[in-house]
This record gives sequence, C-alpha cells and structure tokens, in this order.
Amino acid sequence: MGQAIGGLLPVAVGVAISPLPIVAVVLMLVSARGRANGPAFLFGWIVGVAGAGALLLVIASGADASEEGQPADWVNWLKLVLGVGLLLIAARQWRGRPVGDGEPPTPKWMGALDSFTPPKAGAAGILLSALSPKNLLLIVAGMAAISQTGIPARQQAVALLAFTVIASISVAAPVLIYFALGERSAEPLGRLKVWMTQNNAVIMAVLLLVIGVKLIGDAIAGLST
Repeated sequence: MGQAIGGLLPVAVGVAISPLPIVAVVLMLVSARGRANGPAFLFGWIVGVAGAGALLLVIASGADASEEGQPADWVNWLKLVLGVGLLLIAARQWRGRPVGDGEPPTPKWMGALDSFTPPKAGAAGILLSALSPKNLLLIVAGMAAISQTGIPARQQAVALLAFTVIASISVAAPVLIYFALGERSAEPLGRLKVWMTQNNAVIMAVLLLVIGVKLIGDAIAGLST
C-alpha cells in the first residue's frame, strides 16, 4: 500500500492546490450563510473526490490494471495521455495569466455565491472537485496509481481515503480558520482570496507542468520495460 500512497501523493496535492475552489469557499464563508455554506461546500468537495475515485477504482478493478505487481500496458498509455493533457492545460493556463497589473478575470458564477443555499453550495463543491477537467484528469491519475499496484480492495479503500484527505486539505483549511477565529478570520481569509485570485494561472501552470512531466516519464519507463 505504501507504493500506492507514494504514487498518488503528487496528484492529490495537485487536486488540493486548486485556487478557484479555495476562493469560492472563502467567498461563501464571508457571505450571510457562511456558517452553513462553507461546510456544505467542503462536504460536497469530499463527496466529489471520493465518489469519482471510488467509481474509477471499480472500473479499473475489472480491467486488470496490474500485471504481476507491475502496471498493465494500458495504464502506462493512460498515464501518457493524462500527462499530455495536463501539459496542454498548463500551457493554456500560462497563456491566460494576467500581464502587468491587469486584474485576473474570475468566473461569472462567483458573483452569485452570496445567494447560494447550502444544497447549492454542496453541489458546487461536487462540480468543482470531480467534474472540472483539471481535477478529473488528476483523479484518474491518482486512481491509476492505486490500481496499478494490484493491492486488495480494502487497501485500495485506505489509499482512496488518503487521497481524499490530502486533496481536501486546502478547502478544509479556510473552513477551519473561519470556525476557529470567528470574526477575526476575515482578514487572513481576505488576503488568501486575493493572493489565490492573482496567482491562480501561474500556480496551476507550474503545478500541472510538473505533474504532467512526471506522468509522461512514468509512462515511458513503464512501456520500455
């Protein structure tokens, strides 16, 4: 199981370092329904990551992802495709970064966060965690790292739990800060929101570049053995 957790760590961190969901949960926390919407968004995020991961593990378990303890060829090809996909997203993020003192654009839906109810906040958490192209590619890569080891289902479940916890740390942190500091959390959460918004494109470009190159390297190494 150690091999599985070691393989999933980089991509789990990639899911965790998602600036837009962090900005979204901060905006929900400072809204009138912050005490309900923040935890609801976090719950949705966890459900999205764990649910998508569990579904992918079930699919992989029926496709013989491991051959005598080594990744099957189709897993290596999948890693290659995922790596290329992440590099393409990284290039798009880099090209879209703000130049000079320009204000980075934010999605229009963020303007409606103040009016969200807890069910809508939970649904937003699910959508941003499991259905965004970048996160979906990373979750697939993480589940491939687990399934390729051929470990039993119980150990796969533990590895999925570890993946979900790591992938949720960055969204959980603002919620914990909000409940721990109360009104005093407004200043640090505001600074976090501004920094994440301004550096979103650069953070994602560098992160996806590193993970994409790693997946491509792992795929080439696996296919050449």
